[in-house]
Amino acid sequence: MKLILLSGGSGTRLWPLSNDARSKQFLKVLENDEQQLISMVQQLWGQLEASDLSEHSYIATSQSQVEMMQSQIGTDVPLIIEPERRDTFPAIALAAVYLYSVKEVRLSETITIVPVDPLVENEFFETIKELEEVLNESKADLALIGVKPTYPSSKYGYIIPDAADETYESGYKRVRNFREKPTEAQAVELLAQQALWNCGVFSFKLGYLISLLEQLNMPIQYDELRKQYQVLPKISFDYQVVEKARSIVVVPYEGGWKDLGTWNTLTEEMKNNQIGKGIISEDCKNTHLINEIDIPVSIVGLSNIVVAASPDGILVSSKSASTRIKDYIKYNQKPKYEERKWGWVRILDDQIYEDGRCVATKRVGIRAGENLSYRMHTYREEVWTIVNGEGEFLQNGNYMHVKAGNILHIPMKTLHTLRAVKEIEMIVVQSGQSQEVNRIVELYTTWKEITESCIKV
Repeated sequence: MKLILLSGGSGTRLWPLSNDARSKQFLKVLENDEQQLISMVQQLWGQLEASDLSEHSYIATSQSQVEMMQSQIGTDVPLIIEPERRDTFPAIALAAVYLYSVKEVRLSETITIVPVDPLVENEFFETIKELEEVLNESKADLALIGVKPTYPSSKYGYIIPDAADETYESGYKRVRNFREKPTEAQAVELLAQQALWNCGVFSFKLGYLISLLEQLNMPIQYDELRKQYQVLPKISFDYQVVEKARSIVVVPYEGGWKDLGTWNTLTEEMKNNQIGKGIISEDCKNTHLINEIDIPVSIVGLSNIVVAASPDGILVSSKSASTRIKDYIKYNQKPKYEERKWGWVRILDDQIYEDGRCVATKRVGIRAGENLSYRMHTYREEVWTIVNGEGEFLQNGNYMHVKAGNILHIPMKTLHTLRAVKEIEMIVVQSGQSQEVNRIVELYTTWKEITESCIKV
């Protein structure tokens, strides 16, 4: 069995920590056994390793998430990269075609789709392992996992099993139909029908999907499908495939499962009610503070609220109203904080002046042993001020050892890179003309390639 982990979305419901560059699965608000802050994707990958499933897993993600994914779980994890975000059907189709035409996976192989962002117990992955046997025994087109509901929720879709159908030896039931996010009253009725929450996990034989793509006249060669990706329909896998399948079975799961898609549900899983600088007064009840900026935040006498602060903005909301945040964040601004595979970037200021000059001021961190690519900016010049650490700087093949206090000027169209010997922090001032669209040209990414090819002797 091969697993495809779906990682997408912009996570607007967890603004201001989540944005177009950093979705909810990358927020480090959970704790591991060593009391270190980790993200949902780090926790999930750790569980896959513990369940001996990681070596059979691939992550389907967008180009904009590649560096953050590599920063959090390493560069060795196999990624299947979407050229652009479209929806779950194109993403899964691209991943399936990659396995078929590039990795030469057999058509008889079971493929299981798993979202990266729910909070689950380790038992969940034992249920995932059962899906291959269930598919083989049932001869169904699709095998799903359905979570036994703990309350009549209106937030989730429901899988309704056939009431007249028996539970088979492998623990599965035939599926009668589906119901998208019902009202709470309708959810009560669904629970009486033994309906299950749809957690987005399903399995199929690779040949089933490849055959379906051929029927839709879609390419089944990876390079060709990537070329046509921008014209593929923006449609979910549920609508394009699941609802049209002739035979579907579901395996009930009774363990812990939670979608951490809102501040209300996410804060329920935080072991501490405060992350970052600030104070919460003792008379505050069920109040959480998540602060990613250096300015302290004080919360006094307010209960049942969440306060979240990041370079992108500040949210103050009651827990019950936090699900409405996506209706109030139409600020039309680029992300102010991004994780990269080598470190992080925080935008301190971004201005366009009357004469057309644009000036962006950033604080940049590079982890020890990591480096920037060997690159140049086509229409921007930069001034770097090293404020902490030391490293190796290369400009047009000329090598220089740098440390705190050094100021470096990088003209437009000048090749340059920096490797951190000790963790580096620097202030970067980037300037140019706003009407000139800047482009970054990269020649090499690894320090070995750079030193072998670019240093002048």
